[in-house]
Amino acid sequence: MGTTGLVYHPAYLAHDMGVGHPESPNRLRAIMQQLEQSGTMARLTRIEPRKSEDEWITQVHTPSYVASLKRHAPTSGRVSLDPDTSMSSGSLDAAYLAAGGVLAGVDAIMAGQVDHVFCAVRPPGHHAEASRAMGFCLFNNVAIAARYVQKKYGLSKVLIVDWDVHHGNGTQHSFEDDPSVLFFSTHQYPHYPGTGRDDERGRGAGEGYTINVPMEAGEGDDEYRAIFFKALVPAADAFKPEFVIVSAGFDAHKDDPLASMGLTEAGYADLTTIVAGIAQRHAKSRILSSLEGGYNLTALAASVDTHIQALLNA
Repeated sequence: MGTTGLVYHPAYLAHDMGVGHPESPNRLRAIMQQLEQSGTMARLTRIEPRKSEDEWITQVHTPSYVASLKRHAPTSGRVSLDPDTSMSSGSLDAAYLAAGGVLAGVDAIMAGQVDHVFCAVRPPGHHAEASRAMGFCLFNNVAIAARYVQKKYGLSKVLIVDWDVHHGNGTQHSFEDDPSVLFFSTHQYPHYPGTGRDDERGRGAGEGYTINVPMEAGEGDDEYRAIFFKALVPAADAFKPEFVIVSAGFDAHKDDPLASMGLTEAGYADLTTIVAGIAQRHAKSRILSSLEGGYNLTALAASVDTHIQALLNA
């Protein structure tokens, strides 16, 4: 049984894109309440996030994009960045703490304080491009974490598993020409953002290190398990990652309002166990999991709890 950390900060609640927006502060409130009520929280090591330094954010994002976010950050009200994404007065601090939260999680894992970490952060990240906010995302937290693992700790091979129901276009674009990062994504297709065809396999030296598995609406636990065993496990075993990162979206749940997939809490536990097996074989059990989507509060909270319990039991 491993030790698992939790990254959380109340400042994540200050990012507010308006009444009725699905990516709401209530998502984290529901998760934290569930973890307390189930007793899972008592088994976790709390990890305090810090604000990320620009040095690490600009490993993934352009300096001009970071500067533009600072310039546009409002002191009151909201500023729209794309049709789905806006900033409130607390958004920029939350984004810096989200990126810094995953870095603090990496530090805790690499120091041997914990084996794995779940980062209950927002805003999420996997749609954020090098120079563009989109899809509720400002900074690409998992991509920043991957570069941090490599540059700060000298690990060469990182596996990113993205099981969010939406394709992680920003993460793919960050590493599509890089053979040192294996990016694996399952996602409902066709669906937002419209990327993630199975013929998107990377380019140049990175060709073959992007693996997209588009899925049809309605597919659930059995189909996901089969794909992870058939496509992810052999690729990861050949790649031999030294660190594993999960873009942990829970919007492929059967009750999620923004998608049409059929995963259950038990399915998420199974996927977690498969990924943990990869990490045990190759990465000294090191897994950083960072929250992405999931918009039915009850399903989200229950799925996160089950995911963390599977990490604890790995």
